[in-house]
Amino acid sequence: MADLVVAGAGMAGLVAAARAHELGASVELFEKGDRPGGSMLLSSGFVWRHRQFDSFRAECPGGDPDLQRLVHERLDGALDWLEGLGAPVEERDTGNPLTVGRRFNPRGLTELLVACAGPVRLQEPLRELPRGTPVVLATGGFQGDRALVREHVTAEADHLLVRANPWSCGDGLRLGLAAGASLSQGMGEFYGRNMPAPPARVEPEDYVRLAQLYARHARVENQRGQSFQTSTWSEIDVVQWTARQPGARARYVVPHSALRERVRERTVADMIAAAEDAGARVERDDAGTSVAVAAAITTTLGGLRVDPSAQAAAGVFAAGTDAGGIATGGYSSGLAAALVFGLVAAEAALA
Repeated sequence: MADLVVAGAGMAGLVAAARAHELGASVELFEKGDRPGGSMLLSSGFVWRHRQFDSFRAECPGGDPDLQRLVHERLDGALDWLEGLGAPVEERDTGNPLTVGRRFNPRGLTELLVACAGPVRLQEPLRELPRGTPVVLATGGFQGDRALVREHVTAEADHLLVRANPWSCGDGLRLGLAAGASLSQGMGEFYGRNMPAPPARVEPEDYVRLAQLYARHARVENQRGQSFQTSTWSEIDVVQWTARQPGARARYVVPHSALRERVRERTVADMIAAAEDAGARVERDDAGTSVAVAAAITTTLGGLRVDPSAQAAAGVFAAGTDAGGIATGGYSSGLAAALVFGLVAAEAALA
């Protein structure tokens, strides 16, 4: 019998299994999908924290401060741990003065963690909790389950694009609740991006490249002409607003003067060109350029309520997006929380 069972082989599950092996434990690692890596494999690979804890609290005021402090204080050491394993670092600067972190090659990081975590039982979801063995739930949230998204997030769930792996459908949430866990704050919140709206073609390899991240430089309107003004640097507020509009759709109207504005390494014109190449509806007139966008959900922010040891119920620990209540009210790195709580969950479960 294994010393630890881990459900989910994304960032959090792989980290938990790798840390457990490092501590000398035997691990059974279950993965519902046909590959490891979860949504981390589809990401830009940035793992970051807010430079100042006060900024973290200000950005995510509804989150549990004890969980947030744990992420803030342990992330740098956790990143060093990853590098010590041999994780391939591609950048050491986030390009944002408010944040610090590192960017890893997602495929290289996945392959390394799989090698450290041990065998992954692919296409084998954990269907029930084992008796007498601690479990780490790291199944990636519930963004892939339309019914749960409709219940907790938006009545427009059927129109949302899913900007994530297709297997994160609330399995960890259900297992945890059945074991006596409770729901965290922020069940109605999610992280995502506004993407080119259909008929645009958005493939998994395009999730980063096609993100339309220039709402601050545009007039944002829904199909009824009602407008929204984004107030966050992350633009998480505008995608959550879009998700609750008719059809989960909006349009960005960009004045000609803003096309050269830069968002990290790209200009607004670059992002619009990428959307147009993908087949999005783009119109130009004297007032500017109009781009049709659709809300895309990447990860849910609510989940199981955990304590600072990542425990959700007796013998049940949660990490990654299965652990909710960290980024409530705003935006922080999901990969950072997955890394830190993957380590914490493994260490606490085996203590």
